[in-house]
Amino acid sequence: MKTETTYGARPAPTGSNFELMAWFFMRISGIVLVFMALGHLLIMHILNDVADLNYAFVAERYATPLWRTYDLIMLFLALIHGVNGARVLIVDYVRSRGWRVFSLSTLYVIGFALLMFGALVILTFQPITT
Repeated sequence: MKTETTYGARPAPTGSNFELMAWFFMRISGIVLVFMALGHLLIMHILNDVADLNYAFVAERYATPLWRTYDLIMLFLALIHGVNGARVLIVDYVRSRGWRVFSLSTLYVIGFALLMFGALVILTFQPITT
């Protein structure tokens, strides 16, 4: 009798290498995102008064490449983490092959579009000087 090793609610994948890498990505990105989100919360809402968060604050913050990089990494990790989680749900619960292909295609197109739009905003932001 073969027993499966489980970590949490979902067993570790034993099939394709992609599934194993996606499984590891979810665990690692989740841990990294917790710390990045807590850092974001600390900087944006605890160390700075929420009333002071405006366009000028963001423009000053984005003058340093560190913060653009931080936000870009957080965007990529969070969006890919979320899309991968939704992919797992679709694969687990959508039984019809046609609906699964449609759902996954829609998910990938929307995820890619959001990733590109978010990256575009972060990378091309230029403060307006008056």
